Amino acid sequence: MSDRFPPGTRVRTFPHDPPHHTRLPRYARGKCGVVVEPEGRAELADVSAQGRGDAPVEQVYAVRFAARDLWGDGDHHVVLDLWESYLAACEEEPDDER
Repeated sequence: MSDRFPPGTRVRTFPHDPPHHTRLPRYARGKCGVVVEPEGRAELADVSAQGRGDAPVEQVYAVRFAARDLWGDGDHHVVLDLWESYLAACEEEPDDER
């Protein structure tokens, strides 16, 4: 995969709940955030944690989420490092400036 999401891109995390290890926190699944910056490439932890030797190397992005979008309240932001395969373009527009 390439660097599909430049800084400022709104992305949505996938809502899936895999039956194996994932570095996508449950509280952030299916949520929209904003790419802060690319963090470099790394083996997909979901695969490497299974002890397999075929983990794909993907771009990792720092993605900022409004706390109120994750938990319903809060006036701060949370930044998560997320692999590209966890992300898709978020078509939804924000209600206000985040």
